[in-house]
Amino acid sequence: MKTKKSIILVGMPGAGKSTIGIILAKDTGLNFIDTDVAIQVHTGETLQQTLDKQGYLRLREIEEEVLLKTSCHNCVVATGGSAVYSEAGMKHLKQHGLVVFLDVPLATLRSRIHNYETRGIARRPGQSFQTLFDERCLLYKKYADLTISCDECSAQDISDLILTRLKQLQA
Repeated sequence: MKTKKSIILVGMPGAGKSTIGIILAKDTGLNFIDTDVAIQVHTGETLQQTLDKQGYLRLREIEEEVLLKTSCHNCVVATGGSAVYSEAGMKHLKQHGLVVFLDVPLATLRSRIHNYETRGIARRPGQSFQTLFDERCLLYKKYADLTISCDECSAQDISDLILTRLKQLQA
């Protein structure tokens, strides 16, 4: 972890960014930041409350504001699933670390996400999970320095794999 100081996790809701991020932070001795939590602290309300009151586009604007204010030196950052809609936010994150896309199949995500309508997911009204998945995966791949297939792996196994792959990239 000497070349790039931080690890930036991107992926769909339910991909395990927060869980894996905490494990990665423990495994590396880096700080941990969850940008969804930072958004909630910034607004003083849950993501779903912000969506209900201000709409998905405003939530994405707030997310960009929070991303741009986030000091992400020497840390693991678990981004919100919609962080990739902000080119400026992703540019800021990529300046400080390597972006890792946690690639989880749609069927697995569906089995994990039981509260799609109330989870606080920034999406167009009526947008299906399938359409959201297709749209976002293109963006995750665009920004990723590394893609990790996460199906049927434990969070610890994924953390170990990320660290192994990052060492290979930086060698």
